Amino acid sequence: MQRRRTGLIAVASALGMTAALTGCGGSGDSEDVTLKLVAADYGDSKANSSQKYWDELVKEYEADHPRVKVEVSVYSWTDVDRKVKEMVAAGKAPDMAQIGAYADYAAKGQLYRVDDVLSIPVQADFMSQLTEAGQMNRVQYGMPFAASTRLLFYNKKLFSQAGLTPPQSWSELAADAAALKAEGVEIPYALPLGPEEAQAETMQWLLSGGDGYTDDVGTYGLDSEQNVSTLTWIKDELVDKGLTGPVAPAKLNRAAAFAAFTRGEVGMLNGHPTLMKTAAEKGVKFGMVPMPGANGNPGATLGVADWMMAFKKNGHGEQIGDFLDFVYSEKNVLAFSHEYDLLPVTTSASEAMAVDKDDKDLAPFLDELPSSQLYPAGKTSWASVSADIKQQIGKAVSSGGSPSSVLGSLQRAATIRDASE
Repeated sequence: MQRRRTGLIAVASALGMTAALTGCGGSGDSEDVTLKLVAADYGDSKANSSQKYWDELVKEYEADHPRVKVEVSVYSWTDVDRKVKEMVAAGKAPDMAQIGAYADYAAKGQLYRVDDVLSIPVQADFMSQLTEAGQMNRVQYGMPFAASTRLLFYNKKLFSQAGLTPPQSWSELAADAAALKAEGVEIPYALPLGPEEAQAETMQWLLSGGDGYTDDVGTYGLDSEQNVSTLTWIKDELVDKGLTGPVAPAKLNRAAAFAAFTRGEVGMLNGHPTLMKTAAEKGVKFGMVPMPGANGNPGATLGVADWMMAFKKNGHGEQIGDFLDFVYSEKNVLAFSHEYDLLPVTTSASEAMAVDKDDKDLAPFLDELPSSQLYPAGKTSWASVSADIKQQIGKAVSSGGSPSSVLGSLQRAATIRDASE
């Protein structure tokens, strides 16, 4: 299959010129090829492990491609990024990796450009903001694989008992949390700023406060006046008033916060689509609304994407592209999204989900995706900056903590890391 070689983003790549895959496909179709894929596990048990998903998909693909074998190794999110890093360092890069970040590998010239492997229709089908997030220096190297957005979940039973309605501003959120506490709710608002995923909770709040991690041209601005004001409000109005529960935010991880919500111990928290299923299975009646902005109008919501990338090491570009065209077919994208309650990364699958009545529970998240703000994944410094945020941000809202000092320290470190890109 012919691919495109252009410097344009995937959505506009149809303007380029068609070229055969010289230097990309290696051995072509003349001999047997085994592709190796390392992927993350989205399941929470052996029964729904991502290994099962990939095994079924590969079986179907191999039935029509007898000269191509695909070996998939699935690892937990705790291990998968490290595993790929070790493989690459040892000179044994897989052909493909489906992990959390692509920028480091792209910066080192280890990845195929997306337009060197995917067919034009598949490139053009990615949702535009995800295509942009997969770019480095306006060239796409990261292929979005799974996406999610955040909504404010609230426990309907607890809210009803306290006579509350979902908050539409920060002041209402604080007032609702205080009323829940008065009713004996253990965790009125769960604020997971522990090292598991503090960067997500933080970014959602910063977006709701009118700013974020970077400005419009991608320069870090963690210690902006708006960001300092946001964290100061959280500290003063929620944490210091005992509205975030018995565990200090710096020690509360997302998984623990979600588990507490499914036990009926949490009044409100920011959550993504997978929380719906686990909460429903536990019999928790919940509602979802956009995270309110400081003055009532919802700010931008956090969007999160995980990434597929293709390594050049083994010279299997043409076979990789053909397999990934199959992976990104509407049918397979929808199958994965349905299995793990995640959002499709392609326009065709998103449109199909939007009109399917069986997917109506995902509609609120799907509506948020086009305008969502994603992490600055195209910056090689982001992995280190994100790690710094995970370790430090909880201190900003702790007893005696200083939002301005913590954000200032994070900004100085981010500036140094950014300069070394």
